[in-house]
Amino acid sequence: MQDKQVEKLIKAENQRQKSVINLIASENYVSDDVLKALGSNLTNKYAEGYPGKRYYGGNIIIDKVENLCKERALKLFKLKSEEWHVNVQLLSGSPANFALYSALVPLGEKIMGMKLTSGGHLTHGHPASMTGKLWKPVQFEVDSKTEVIDYKKLKQIAMVEKPNIIVAGFTAYPRFVDFKKFREIADACGAILHVDMSHFAGLVAGGVYPSPFPYADSVMTTTHKSLRGPRHAILFVKKDNPSTPLGARRDLDKKLDKMIIPGLFGGPHENNIAAAAVALKEANTPAFKKYAKQIVKNAKTLAVELQKLGWHVVSGGTDSHLILVDTWMNSTGISGKEAGVKLEKEGIIVNMNTVPGDTRSVMDPSGIRLGTCAETTRGKKEKDMILIAHKIDKILRKK
Repeated sequence: MQDKQVEKLIKAENQRQKSVINLIASENYVSDDVLKALGSNLTNKYAEGYPGKRYYGGNIIIDKVENLCKERALKLFKLKSEEWHVNVQLLSGSPANFALYSALVPLGEKIMGMKLTSGGHLTHGHPASMTGKLWKPVQFEVDSKTEVIDYKKLKQIAMVEKPNIIVAGFTAYPRFVDFKKFREIADACGAILHVDMSHFAGLVAGGVYPSPFPYADSVMTTTHKSLRGPRHAILFVKKDNPSTPLGARRDLDKKLDKMIIPGLFGGPHENNIAAAAVALKEANTPAFKKYAKQIVKNAKTLAVELQKLGWHVVSGGTDSHLILVDTWMNSTGISGKEAGVKLEKEGIIVNMNTVPGDTRSVMDPSGIRLGTCAETTRGKKEKDMILIAHKIDKILRKK
C-alpha cells in the first residue's frame, strides 16, 4: 500500500483483533474470500436500478452478481421465488428497517416493537430514532420477573393500539422468539408482521433457531453478525398469491423495490453484494451448521458458568449466541460502563448494555452484552467458555 499511514492503522487493527477475546455479540470474523470480494473491482461500478433495468450501461456482469446473491439468499433459508421477493441492495440493518417502514407504513402511523431496555433496537420505534419520530412508536417490554416476552400482555397492547406493523426481533434478547404467537397477534389486530433477524440469521441458517419465514410478512437480516459476512443487509417480503384479486393485493415487493430505488438510495455497493453472496454460500454448508450449533453450546456454557459465579444472567440463560448480564445487580456490583472498561484493559471486549427495567443512563447502563459468534469462529469450545467466565469474574470483582 502506498499510503503507509493508513496501512499502519490497518495492521494495528489487525493485531488488536488477534490479541483480544472478542465477545461483542454483533461482531464476527469473515473469511478471506469475503474480504477478497469486498476489496474487488466491483466497487468501481455504478449500478443504479435493478438487474435488467439499470440507469447505467456496462452492468452485464453486475446483474449476474446481484441475481446470484438473491438466489443464494432464497436457497439458504429454503424459500421459493414464487412466494418470496428478496432485495439485496440494502447497505446495513438500520436503513433496511427504515426502507421497509417507509414502503409499507404511512408516515405518522404506528410501529410496535420491543423497548430498548428489554432488548429491542433503536430502529424498532425508539423515540430517539427517526423510526420513533416519523412514525408513532408503540413499545412492549419483557415481564419484570421472568425477563422474557409476555405474549398475553403483548396482545393486549396490540389490540388496544392497533399498530400498522409489529416488529419481532431484538438486539439484546437472549431467548427464542415465538413467531407463531407473533403471527396470531398480528392477525388479530390487523398488522403486518416484520421480523428483524439480524442477530440470529446465522442460527436460523444453521438450524438451531426457529425460522420466522413460515409466519412473517417481511424479514430483514444483516449479513454480518452470526451470518459471518460483510456489513450489509437483505430484505425479504411475501409475494401476493397469483390468484389474489387485483383489489386485494398488497404488492409488498413492488412497494419495497420502489422505495429503495428511487425512494431512498442510489447506486448499490456491488462489492458488498458479492461479498454477501460468498457468505451466503459459506453458510449453506454442513460445516456452518456445525459452527452454528457450537455458537449456542458456547453461549449456554458461558451463561451457566457466570451464574455459578454469582452474576445475574438476564432471563436465567440463553437460547442463542447472546448473553445479557446485569453487572449492577441493584448497586451491589458495578455499572456496565465500568465493567466494559475494566474488561477491555485486560483484553476482553464487550459492550455495555441496558437490562430490563434499567433506571441508569444508556451511556452508563446496568449491564453488559456478550456473544459467542466471533470466538467460536476462532475455534473455541465449551471448556474455553468456562475459562473466559472465570476471567470475567476475576476482572470485575478486582478492586
